[in-house]
Amino acid sequence: MTMHTQAAAGRWQIPSGSAARLSALVQSVVLPVALPVVQALLLALVPVWVAVLAMGPGAARAGEVLDRVASSHTLKVCIWPDYYGITYRDARTGRLTGIDAELSAELAKDLGARLQHVDSSFSRLVPDLLESRCDVAMFAVGILPQRQQQLRFTQPYLSSDIYGITTKSNPAVRSWADIDQPGVQVAVQRGTFMEPVMRETLKHARLVPVEPPQTREKELMAGRVDVFMTDYPYSRKLLDSSDWMQLIAPPRPFHVLPYGYAASPADPQWLARLNQFVSDIKRDGRLARAARNNGLTAIVAP
Repeated sequence: MTMHTQAAAGRWQIPSGSAARLSALVQSVVLPVALPVVQALLLALVPVWVAVLAMGPGAARAGEVLDRVASSHTLKVCIWPDYYGITYRDARTGRLTGIDAELSAELAKDLGARLQHVDSSFSRLVPDLLESRCDVAMFAVGILPQRQQQLRFTQPYLSSDIYGITTKSNPAVRSWADIDQPGVQVAVQRGTFMEPVMRETLKHARLVPVEPPQTREKELMAGRVDVFMTDYPYSRKLLDSSDWMQLIAPPRPFHVLPYGYAASPADPQWLARLNQFVSDIKRDGRLARAARNNGLTAIVAP
């Protein structure tokens, strides 16, 4: 080693005893400051990791739904086939009618895809979307906070209040004020937004959730309930097709809820495309036309 090299090496040599002092400094000063910062960063990432894990193995990657629809030329749309005015399947003919029967066909046309309807319900809505059994739910899904924790919604395209349906001969319920009275049996469809609303509202009447194969109408006709709660679309069709039912409307707005289309939270690009569709049908008149065809003009969202 030359003198020049030795001199250079000497400049970088830590003096005797300094290494121990430097180690003590790191442990006493640097680590107490740095560790909380690292811990805070790791804790901040926990919600992200939880969200990713919650999506499960069937969750879509960003843009995956649009890619799948484009490659398969098929759009899978979840519907509830018992929803009058929205997506209702005639038991005799199998024909599907309603505003979202028409608008789902419009969405498929815009995407250049074949439309495939997938039977669902409000109680199966969340797993059907999160497990990719369908690409979008199009059956006037109420935008509820508890649903927003698990799903993503488009901008509203409809909104509705809650109404009561009873028989014209029922002596117990003749007005809205008669509903929450002791002894009155109030039916709701299991999984609809009416269930939590009425559960919280009723103080004296008894809530009766109904799920398939039973229906609210059958329970009412059989006399097992006095009234059932529904929304504007369902009530319109019932009154148009039955002369024994009576509408009980709230005297003032009771619980107006916006309706949108629902999708998995895993694919923001797909949600953006669905929002574009809602904007398009509002602007070009397709929403107004479908609403007019099904007697729903009064509840179209601006």
